[in-house]
Amino acid sequence: MGFILWIIIGVIAGAIAHRVLNSRGGFLGSLVVGLVGALVGGQLSHMFRLNVTGGFIDQLIVATLGAILFLFLWKKLFG
Repeated sequence: MGFILWIIIGVIAGAIAHRVLNSRGGFLGSLVVGLVGALVGGQLSHMFRLNVTGGFIDQLIVATLGAILFLFLWKKLFG
């Protein structure tokens, strides 16, 4: 996957996570949350041996779920 596609998925996943959890975040915040969420979601899907084919939608779903989990835990730990 190209670097640009990683950024696009990260921004979309981060923006969705911010919207779901009713938190604030601009472009950079959404990018960071989305990229960290992609790492978290990727590790969790690997741990649970989920078959993620690597398509755009699959990666977006995994990144979004990881971003929601990451942002939820961040808000619980740091207010």
